[in-house]
Amino acid sequence: MDHRNQTVAVIGAGDYIGAEICKAFAAEGFTIFAGRRNGDKLAPLVAEIEAMGGRIEARTLDARNEDAVIQFIAEAEATAPLEVCIFNIGANVNFPFTETTERVFRKVWEMACYAGFLTGREAAKTMLPRNRGCIFFTGATAGLRGGKGFAAFASAKFGLRALAESAARELMPQGIHVAHLVIDSGVDTAWVRERMAESGKDRVLMDPASVAQTYIQLWKQPRDAWTFETQIRPMGEAW
Repeated sequence: MDHRNQTVAVIGAGDYIGAEICKAFAAEGFTIFAGRRNGDKLAPLVAEIEAMGGRIEARTLDARNEDAVIQFIAEAEATAPLEVCIFNIGANVNFPFTETTERVFRKVWEMACYAGFLTGREAAKTMLPRNRGCIFFTGATAGLRGGKGFAAFASAKFGLRALAESAARELMPQGIHVAHLVIDSGVDTAWVRERMAESGKDRVLMDPASVAQTYIQLWKQPRDAWTFETQIRPMGEAW
């Protein structure tokens, strides 16, 4: 594997999309800085990437903590110039409107919107002096329309989309590619399959590895043809 002198930071390096993003960019030669709330759960991912000849640094990260995000991005940059930063925290919950507590609403907003602001801001500060870099935000269907039971999640994802668009309008003319990815489908995870089994409904799910390839494609785009927002869904998905 040819190694680049650049890092990719993944905030929200969970077991599915986040892990596949890490593996995809590691295969491109980047050093990966992976963060999630329980950093010990990154051990299998670290082993897999290192076994394929890649490089990865794993960190426990609460992306709602400003100081922690500042330190995480600074450490990634200190290892090698930060080329790509991906915010991939989900925070998907479903509660009836009148049963959505203040704590749930605030926590979902902190995880899916506020943490995205902290991540994007610190990445931008790092990248702007070089006038290059990519900041990608993982969105969802809920960022385009509010659904029954999704008042907390949709409002946070709407906010993240607005944040990404504001950042893109400001940063793209300065050489920073900002993109918002709408994942418009169920992703093939154990949790989603359990929900499908409970409902008795079957549907085509997205392979997390396929989702990760969209981030690679965005990173590879030439500067004269940047995408801000893209929606991806499997064949047969009703939308």
